[in-house]
Amino acid sequence: MSDQPITYASAGVDVHAGDRAVELMKASVRRAQRPEVLGGLGGFAGMFDASALLGMRRPVLATSTDGVGTKVAIAQAMDVHDTIGQDLVGMVVDDIVVSGAEPLFMTDYIACGRVVPERIAAIVSGIARGCELAGVALVGGETAEHPGLLDPEEYDVAGAATGVVEHDAVLAPQRVADGDVVLALASSGLHSNGYSLVRRVVEAAGWGWEREVPELGRTLGEECLEPTRIYTRPLLEVVRALGPGLRVLSHVTGGGLAANLARVLPPGMLATVERAWELPAIFALVQELGQVPQADLEQTLNMGVGFVAVVAPDEADRAVALLEGHGIPTWPVGTVEQAGEGASGPDVVQGAKGVDGGAVRVVGDYRR
Repeated sequence: MSDQPITYASAGVDVHAGDRAVELMKASVRRAQRPEVLGGLGGFAGMFDASALLGMRRPVLATSTDGVGTKVAIAQAMDVHDTIGQDLVGMVVDDIVVSGAEPLFMTDYIACGRVVPERIAAIVSGIARGCELAGVALVGGETAEHPGLLDPEEYDVAGAATGVVEHDAVLAPQRVADGDVVLALASSGLHSNGYSLVRRVVEAAGWGWEREVPELGRTLGEECLEPTRIYTRPLLEVVRALGPGLRVLSHVTGGGLAANLARVLPPGMLATVERAWELPAIFALVQELGQVPQADLEQTLNMGVGFVAVVAPDEADRAVALLEGHGIPTWPVGTVEQAGEGASGPDVVQGAKGVDGGAVRVVGDYRR
């Protein structure tokens, strides 16, 4: 039996700090809304008026959930917490766009060893900013204090979102045709994948996150915390403008470009992609600093391409113009054809992540 009364606070949970965090985040959450949101912050569940779906012929809901991975370790080391939320939104909502769906609303979950209201509010401000960029409503979330499971300065973030698309507008592999053009959409940097590799390379080199790196034009930590580009609104515009001329989309996340593109191609089709773009400095730096084999690098990082679009040949120029108009550098990198007998070998990726998809061959050299 304890000699002193045991309270929730003495067990490491500060409910008053949690309440303070909610007060601090209210202004951010108010900016990440849509007219369909019902109720306010603090309810047991977020509510979204779905009556607009009644006007759809056959609405299909699309949902996705994700986190940010070990990028949060760099945010914690740098004590910069207002960008990691945008990474979370990008990882979640842009997976939904791959199906052609419009993301509607999102919820988040933050687990921490100790609630520091200002830090939680900073994280949520980044989530709200990402939702604004994507046109998604932040309808709710949860902050959980886990003393003894996480150290006081540790936290992790996760989120989930839901979107909708007409059944006959779903982007699916069967839309892909012989001769289609593969377009690359530039990333803003590392985005939110491969940080276990990046952190190991940096650790082995004995570098610190505060190190100024001339080829990056800023510190290593600032470069690595560059928020994930959110493609939602520009891609939805392309989806609506091109119609059937937009075949499929692929979000280049874990697994790299080849594996993620192979997931959205039908069996029997081969995409040949040319490494014809200039490799951004951060990717070349990681490769050289850690002597990382190119194959391993390409299976881990996005190599400067955050999204891929496969379009009909006569729609390629219009797609590029629309995306460039939104400030997203976009360029053709290859074509799709019937696979034939040559679609095999060590340089070919066939399907990925359990999907019996098409094949992708990446050829040529990056410009440096």
